[in-house]
Amino acid sequence: MPSKKETTVLFIWKVREELQNYLQNHLSKKNITLIFPEENDQQIFLENAADANIIVGWRPTEELLKRAQKLELFINPGVGVQHLLPLFQRVAMEREVVLCNGHGNTYFTAQHAVALLLSLMNKIVPHHNWMQQGYWRKGDADAKTVPLRKREVGLLGYGAVNTKVHRFLAGFDVNFHVLKKNWKRKRISTLPTKVKKYSFQDLTAFLIAIDILIVAVPLTSLTQGLIAKKEFALLGPNALVVTVARGEVIDEKSFYEALKNKTIAGAAIDVWYNYHPEPNAKGRKFPSKYPFYKLDNVVLSPHRGASPMDDLERWNEVIENIKRYTSGDRNFLNVVNLKDEY
Repeated sequence: MPSKKETTVLFIWKVREELQNYLQNHLSKKNITLIFPEENDQQIFLENAADANIIVGWRPTEELLKRAQKLELFINPGVGVQHLLPLFQRVAMEREVVLCNGHGNTYFTAQHAVALLLSLMNKIVPHHNWMQQGYWRKGDADAKTVPLRKREVGLLGYGAVNTKVHRFLAGFDVNFHVLKKNWKRKRISTLPTKVKKYSFQDLTAFLIAIDILIVAVPLTSLTQGLIAKKEFALLGPNALVVTVARGEVIDEKSFYEALKNKTIAGAAIDVWYNYHPEPNAKGRKFPSKYPFYKLDNVVLSPHRGASPMDDLERWNEVIENIKRYTSGDRNFLNVVNLKDEY
C-alpha cells in the first residue's frame, strides 16, 4: 500500500462557506491541510504558495507557480485549459507539475446541449414568445417541429461531454457518428449504442454522413477554426449545429453566413467570440461582431452550460484527485497532455 503523504492544498479564490464545509467533510484526514484564503487577493495566495503541494484554481500567475516549489499537482476545476497551456508548458521545461482538468460540470453541459438541440428542433423559443404576446396556437405554418427520428447525429469530440450526450440521446431513434482524435487514448468499454467511428482525417466523410452536429471538442491548434465555410457546405441545408465547446472551434464569419444564407438549417449556440463586449448605443451587449441575434434560425445561450455553478457534487473529481495524491496514487483523473493540448 502506498504511504499516506502530508499534503497542503491551496485554493486560489475566496471559497464560499458551503463549499469549504463540503471539501472539509470529504477530506477530513489528519495528513491533509486545506488553505482557504479569506480574501480573493493575489498577495495572500503568494504568501501561502510555498507550502502548497496541490493548488486548485482557474488562473494561476507565473509568479505564483514559481513561489510554489513544492507544487506537484495543479487542478483546474473547469473544463477548458487552453488559457493554462503556455504557462504549464514553460513550467514543464524546469520541473514536473501535473495539470488536471476538471470535468465536474460535464453532466450539466451535456444536459444543456441536449436541451438546446430539442429547443431548436421543437421551436420552443418562438412559440413561447408568441404566447407571451397573446398569440394562441400559432401553427406549423409559422414554426413547425423538426422530427429527431431517423436523424444522423454527429458527435464532434468524444470526451466527458459528448459521451454523456450520446447516453442522453440513446433512447431516441437516431444513428450516431463519432469523430475522435485518438480512439486509443480513452478506452470506452461499452457504448450506449452502435456508432460509426471517425478520426480527424475523416472529417469530410463525417460531415457528409450527418445532419446534426454536436460540437464538444477542446480548443487546440488542431481544432481552432475546424468548422468553416467548406464544412458548412458539406453539412448541407437540412443540418443543425449545436456547439458547447469553445467559440473559436467554429469560424465566426462562416458560422454567421451559413445561418444567414441558410447553408445550414439552424444552430443552437452556447459559446461565443467576445466575452467582454462593449455596450452599444442602447446599452445592449452582444458577444460577436456579427448579428446572430437577428437570425430566426438560432437558439442563443450565454455560455451557461456549466450551470448550476453552486452544485457541490461537481467537486467530487477534485476531491478524488486530492485523495489519490495523499495516498501516493499518481493515476489522476483527467490529466492534461501538454503536447496534445487537452
